[in-house]
Amino acid sequence: MVSLIWKRKLVLTGAALLLCSVGSKAQEVTVVQLYTQDELLDLIKQNSHLQRVQKDDCQLVNDIQARADVMKVPAYQFLYGDMLAFGVCVKKDVERGWDLMQQAASQGLPEALEQVGRYYHIGRFVQQDNSKAVLYLREAAGLGNLKAQMRFAQMLIKGDASPLDMEDCYRWLHHSVIADTKTHQEVQQLLAQLAKKMPGAALTRAKRPL
Repeated sequence: MVSLIWKRKLVLTGAALLLCSVGSKAQEVTVVQLYTQDELLDLIKQNSHLQRVQKDDCQLVNDIQARADVMKVPAYQFLYGDMLAFGVCVKKDVERGWDLMQQAASQGLPEALEQVGRYYHIGRFVQQDNSKAVLYLREAAGLGNLKAQMRFAQMLIKGDASPLDMEDCYRWLHHSVIADTKTHQEVQQLLAQLAKKMPGAALTRAKRPL
């Protein structure tokens, strides 16, 4: 009788240990939450969106694809397009990735406009085309994208864009708020170079308070 009770205790103890082990393993699995719109836009602005998807062990690929292909959310079209273009967590498909980035740009997402314009400017994934680069970069710059404003200024300084846009570009950069010291210095240098190419009246107008 004593032996039978002892065996039952051993069985119950083993079952309890098994449950504890399973529970412990379940706790080790981290459930990754899908990024909010604001969170994703911040990641894109910091150019850390692809690294974040990799850091999350590619768990969100299906959700990202659904929001890009089905819901047509611009930020997710941009993200999934970049993933496809660089083969991050998915099979590389540059053509489809480029199409999604352009769809995001056509919906007015500044980050997508800037990236498409930048790729046309440097000739990445597509043939180098300054006229197309200007179209996208100017639109993004007008929407407040600092990277686009700076690249557009560089194009103006080199003579790769219309001088008629110098006043607007100077105004955008002059009134921009920049926390990073290095970027602030780069903008100051661009402003100085633009100023040398602008008539005094245009420079005065560009510096007026908004």
